[in-house]
Amino acid sequence: MNRRFSSQRRTLLAAGAIGSVMFIAPHRNALSFFEPGRLADELEKTPPQGEGPFYPDKLPLDTDNDLLILNDSINPAIGSITHLTGKVTDIHGSPISNVTVEIWQVDNSGVYIHSGSQSPEKRDKNFQGFGRFLTARNGEYYFRTVKPVAYPGRPPHIHVAVNKGDRRILTTQLYVQGDQRNGRDGLLAEIPAAVRKLLMVEFKPIENSKIGELSATFNIVLGATPDESDHGHWRHQHDHSNA
Repeated sequence: MNRRFSSQRRTLLAAGAIGSVMFIAPHRNALSFFEPGRLADELEKTPPQGEGPFYPDKLPLDTDNDLLILNDSINPAIGSITHLTGKVTDIHGSPISNVTVEIWQVDNSGVYIHSGSQSPEKRDKNFQGFGRFLTARNGEYYFRTVKPVAYPGRPPHIHVAVNKGDRRILTTQLYVQGDQRNGRDGLLAEIPAAVRKLLMVEFKPIENSKIGELSATFNIVLGATPDESDHGHWRHQHDHSNA
């Protein structure tokens, strides 16, 4: 897997957006359905969810953190531009650097970059659909993408994975806070309400943005350090029950 992020665009985007978006501290709570006996000062772990069937079966040539511009195209993808930021930490709040955060999602027409996705003829050819970012020393990551949209059977969501080398540490999904379709999603219903909130993300308008850009923050808390976790190789965890 190529993890050389040499694009000058990624460097500029990370410097511009991470510096302007305030990170929200991960939520602390003594109660957790995963670890009932945990200490009160520990962070709640990010709930895992299945990978789904639409992880790209053929990765795009461009896998950087700007999903709006594919390769050297001058035409951006269609959708509500969103600056997605966050921090990867352990349960004690210590940042985890040098892990790769991946995201993949449908375009503004509800189509994945996967050969089996619905309505492939409607796919936005300018949308990268998948991106990677290697976390900095402070655990931060950044993507420029579009606000997720719903498609038949699922509310708006973005798939998120964290990898250490060739090992998958976490697979999950983030959702649009307040979207009424969340309450009808069977996959979300499998997660207890007490921790379901950890997957909800507010997509907020950026003040003074002339093109209606949004900001979203999704902090990721791992239950173990990457060296302690052993969940297998990152592309070998398939759950085809959800997308």
